[in-house]
Amino acid sequence: MTRHLLVFSSLAITAGLLMTPALAEGKTAWRLFVADQADPVIRALDAKTGEVLDTFKMKAPASLSRSESGRLVFANERDAGQFSVISSGISVDDHGDHGDLKVEKPTLLNLNFAGKKPSHFVDHHGQIALFFDGDGAVKIVKESDVLGEKADAREVKVASPHHGVAVAFGEKVLVSEPHPTEPVKELPIGVRIAGANNKVSGELYDCPDLHGEAASGSIVAIACKSGLLLVKSANDELEINHLDYSKSLPEGKSSALVGGKGLQYFLGNYGPQAVVLIDPTAEDAFRLIELPARRVHFAVDSVRPRFAYIFTEDGQLHQLDVITGKIEKSLQLTEPYSMDGHWNLPRPRIAVAGDDIILTDPLKSRLQVIDAARFEKSRDIPVEGTPYNVVAIGGSGEVHE
Repeated sequence: MTRHLLVFSSLAITAGLLMTPALAEGKTAWRLFVADQADPVIRALDAKTGEVLDTFKMKAPASLSRSESGRLVFANERDAGQFSVISSGISVDDHGDHGDLKVEKPTLLNLNFAGKKPSHFVDHHGQIALFFDGDGAVKIVKESDVLGEKADAREVKVASPHHGVAVAFGEKVLVSEPHPTEPVKELPIGVRIAGANNKVSGELYDCPDLHGEAASGSIVAIACKSGLLLVKSANDELEINHLDYSKSLPEGKSSALVGGKGLQYFLGNYGPQAVVLIDPTAEDAFRLIELPARRVHFAVDSVRPRFAYIFTEDGQLHQLDVITGKIEKSLQLTEPYSMDGHWNLPRPRIAVAGDDIILTDPLKSRLQVIDAARFEKSRDIPVEGTPYNVVAIGGSGEVHE
């Protein structure tokens, strides 16, 4: 069967150098932000040299998320009940035929967003939704306001505390609907829409065992036990449709999604030893890819949109061709990292930094750097402690004197 993944104009941070005005020089810069698994520390590193640019002392160990533009890194300090924010110091301003690259010092901003049990972070076109499981509330902030260190947040309350998620679409906010009798113990049962008055009302869109969301192109996907909810925004209205799992799939579900960049698709987990490629425009939308060992982490490549990467517990990194749906190459990188035990044990995580794939190797106190074009390891970057979560931020553009 022929498949056609929809190509879209991504809001990638990289910008082509199509012309070179006087007094401008083309440069590339990438940074890595690495959170320690055990200690409340985040390190900012130069991705090329490995130099530690700054070390940020936090209140609790953090998981990391980057804003779509790459200007901000949000640190979820769950045990401290807050999201803290780091300015990455890298921005690319789009000028149509070229982008201007600005590189400054990374900075821990003097603001945070507090609440009980902070959980999901979702940035949708510069509106950032922060969900707090223990409050049953979402705080929505604009990236531009956060960059100006303004902590004003729009707040939407739901029926009860639960492990939820929200996505902002202009004045409308899509929020998860808690389980009616066991909101804390059970996953949400669907989504509703909150309007400009911040009140959740209206139709319930069923999504049993809701967990996991991602955006790709014009679509936001939310994972359910029964399939995916696909959400589009048109003329200030939200169009929400359910995509059933294919009957050819074995019993299971996705609970974690990432969205393709440059190609419109989604990649999700599906059982412990497989992933599923999802093309929402195809007649048969789901393709199952069996793995040689249990899956640890996966990520997409925004620079080479055809590829995604999956790390498995046997220590291998796999290159997945999302067009063919096949694992094209595998690379042995670490000793085994068993998936047995607590979910938050230190295990490798993947990020893509331009021409490099970055793999944290927490038990060896290092980052492994893989040349993405050759899919071969190129070097190690030593990092103190137990480097765990990682995000990469950077791009190319003109630097004006």
